Amino acid sequence: MVIPRTNYHTDMDNPVAQLFWGRCMIERAAAFSYYNKGSRIRNLIHNLKYKGIREIGYELGRIYGLSLKSSGFTADIDLIIPVPLHPTKMRIRGFNQSEIISKGISDATGLAVDVKSLSRKTKSATQTKRSRYERWTNVEGIFQVIDPQTIMGRHILLVDDVITTGSTIESCTNDF
Repeated sequence: MVIPRTNYHTDMDNPVAQLFWGRCMIERAAAFSYYNKGSRIRNLIHNLKYKGIREIGYELGRIYGLSLKSSGFTADIDLIIPVPLHPTKMRIRGFNQSEIISKGISDATGLAVDVKSLSRKTKSATQTKRSRYERWTNVEGIFQVIDPQTIMGRHILLVDDVITTGSTIESCTNDF
């Protein structure tokens, strides 16, 4: 099965990076694949999140991690932080899909995964089927850095399973 790749990690001015221009402090951004209706990656992410097939997330992370490392994208990154789930969602799902993807990236790159420095302090509704503005207001101020000294001055690879408007990543970075 071939998954169409974006190769955004090789282009600093890619469409994902442009989502954040003027919105938050992001040095560079990338995405593994295009997430379109009916796409293979969408089916894989759905099976990861809703059917609990964790191996999918790990393997996608490992594959992407190898690409990121070989391109030099991860050369100055110190730490991987997955976007956290709210504890209620974590109990229901049993795992954080972004953490599973991060572990695959970690194994491919040798970078440590930090799941303790960033938390989701407020439960938010699903981002699915929301407008850009609704997504932004839905996640505004819901994340919190637990120990700012732990990440101060470090280059962080922030990992989410899907990026649509960038609102979740933007909200996470506002607390860094």
